[in-house]
Amino acid sequence: METVSKVDLSVKLLLKQFFSFILMPYKNLFFDLDDTLWAFSLNARDTYEEMYQKYGYDRFFDSFEHYYELYNRRNLELWKEYANGQVTKQELNRQRYLYPLERVGAGNAILAKAYEKDALSTIPTKSKLMPHAREVLEYLAPKYNLYILSNGFQEMQFHKMRSSNIDRYFKKIVLSDDIGILKPWPEIFHFALSATQSELRDSLMIGDSWENDITGAARVGMHQVFYNIAGITKLPFTPTYQIADLKELMNLL
Repeated sequence: METVSKVDLSVKLLLKQFFSFILMPYKNLFFDLDDTLWAFSLNARDTYEEMYQKYGYDRFFDSFEHYYELYNRRNLELWKEYANGQVTKQELNRQRYLYPLERVGAGNAILAKAYEKDALSTIPTKSKLMPHAREVLEYLAPKYNLYILSNGFQEMQFHKMRSSNIDRYFKKIVLSDDIGILKPWPEIFHFALSATQSELRDSLMIGDSWENDITGAARVGMHQVFYNIAGITKLPFTPTYQIADLKELMNLL
């Protein structure tokens, strides 16, 4: 009878482990930061509007929207060039703040540098989060190993997380600055797995950028959650999961 009891106990334990794996196959959740958790677009816009007024940019531009459209256009181009190793971090910052002034014939490098320094020190003090971000992190943190995997600059990302008080949820922050390679390149994903001692098979990437987060993770065989806040309908392939609200993670995980 004792032998039978031990066998029964072993079977029950194996079944428990099996169903636990089926219900919760992931152990490690890698989150993008900007516009996935920390509301970069809102926080940046607030900052640039403050800087626009502070530095009297209404002398040069028709409106803040006029300035911001010029800035955003060049900023997106420069980030692509930075990801491909075509410009340095310093050159990215210099060009994105000087470009709008040059476009309106007011290319003052000294003014642009002062604006840059002030803006970059102000942005990470902002604390707006994406809807339900804190609630979701509170729910997930006791159940999973949470990590940040971001392309942002080191001096900015740590400050953003402290300002919004979400740093306490994460066991490690992995940044492209750590190795000089950005998402979506495979090396940054392999580095993140190694740095956190995570296995590919039980790791999940969660992010809002189709190219950087979803395509990048898929290329190395990592499952993905596409946070489709833009409501994109035509996708090159079907991600592992797709959500329109972070709160959906509480039903998914």
